[in-house]
This record gives sequence, structure tokens and C-alpha cells, in this order.
Amino acid sequence: MAPASKNPKVISTLVFVFLAGAATGALTMRLRLHDKLHRTATTATQRGAAVSPGRDALLQRFNTELTLTPLQTTQIGVVLDDYRHYYQSLQDEIDDIRATGRTRIMQILEPGQREKFEKMMSQLAPQLEAK
Repeated sequence: MAPASKNPKVISTLVFVFLAGAATGALTMRLRLHDKLHRTATTATQRGAAVSPGRDALLQRFNTELTLTPLQTTQIGVVLDDYRHYYQSLQDEIDDIRATGRTRIMQILEPGQREKFEKMMSQLAPQLEAK
């Protein structure tokens, strides 16, 4: 009998389990588990309000100043929606990256250092949000 490390069934089972776990982890993270752990609803609301003056207001301005046809208005509305979703997706990814970095730094620091780090980050928050 072949050792377990050379048995193709054992190896393929381990590879399958690993890939299934990786896919499940990626899906879970994508479905906002990471977002729920590292962001508050208040931050998301504040950021969303600052993104644009509003789809309808912008579409109305385009319609008034460019004299759009009804078809053009509908098509531009779809484009605006697409780009708003795309921008939000990118912003969520940036927030996830920041939160991951912050969490990793916090794990390295000792309790006293964590308090100082939190104070530093709260002072830097306006600068970081502007970027």
C-alpha cells in the first residue's frame, strides 16, 4: 500500500477541500462579512452622501442643459447608475484594504501602543478620507 502522501485520492481530496475552503472564504468576504467587521453604518452613510449631488439632480441638469431626448435620458440614467455602483464597489475595496491594514497593525502592537495608534489614526482620519 502506498503512503498517504503519494496516494492520488488523498492528494486530490486535500486539494478539493483546500479549494472549497478558499472559495467559501472569498465568497464570504465578498458578501460583506469583512465590511461588517470593520466599518460602521455611519461611515458608509457619510461617504455615500459626499459622493455626488444625486443621480436625479444630475440627470435633470443634463436633461435641461443638453436638451436630451427621452431615450437619451434613460440611457444616461443607466450609465450614471452603472458608474455609481462601480465607484461604490471600488470605495468598498479601498475601505477593506484600509481596515485589513489597520487590523494587522493592531495585532502587532501592545495594548499601550494600540491606544496611541488609535489616537494617531483619529487625528489622521480627515487626511485619509480626502485621498
